[in-house]
Amino acid sequence: QVQLVESGGGSVQAGGSLRLSCVVSGRTFWRYAMGWFRQAPGKEREFVAAVDWSGGRLSYADSVKGRFTISRDNAKNTVYLQMNSLKAEDTAVYYCATPNTGSIPRALDYDYWGQGTQVTVSS
Repeated sequence: QVQLVESGGGSVQAGGSLRLSCVVSGRTFWRYAMGWFRQAPGKEREFVAAVDWSGGRLSYADSVKGRFTISRDNAKNTVYLQMNSLKAEDTAVYYCATPNTGSIPRALDYDYWGQGTQVTVSS
């Protein structure tokens, strides 16, 4: 059974930083891509960032480029999202997800999801 558990969310003032973590169990972590998504109140879930199985290919939403960094530690079965220069509009529940492929898929093609962690940015 594949499980994803996010942590690291919280409340921060605008301009601050947070680092989210997602630990994956139940599968061979290094074989698969990983992604982060978010959902703000009243809005649809949106793609934030993704990393392929090797960590060599990264993808970001335009809204977070230059501020957020996705990375992975295959020895720890963990993917991270470093979030800097946070803005009020970054407030959302953040989810990590993984597909059944090693390459980064379309946003709709993720197969397993975590429960999410709340990030609140006050202005």
